[in-house]
Amino acid sequence: MIVAKTLGLFLVTAIAEIVGCYLPYLWLRKDGSAWLLLPAAVCLALFAWLLTLHPTASGRVYAAYGGVYVAAALVWLWWVDGEAPTGWDIAGVAVVLVGMGIIVWGGWQT
Repeated sequence: MIVAKTLGLFLVTAIAEIVGCYLPYLWLRKDGSAWLLLPAAVCLALFAWLLTLHPTASGRVYAAYGGVYVAAALVWLWWVDGEAPTGWDIAGVAVVLVGMGIIVWGGWQT
């Protein structure tokens, strides 16, 4: 149960970070409205707050979160940008998720 809750929290955190960065991208690169900066700031503040909800050392949380972020970014690439991930993308995210698993497993052991 704790694994599912942790992964769910990481996923929500990744979405908040990606949206918080994507909205300024739309403003700067796609001629979007400057008003996009307001929800972007809210999303980035939410992202930072969500990272504080984990009970373990922040460095370990950030390292483990990185794996979920990479996977979420590739899903974003596919669903939002409309570009299918390559085999290299899939291999890379697999390596990152294995690394994340090692960090998380080791963190639970301490």
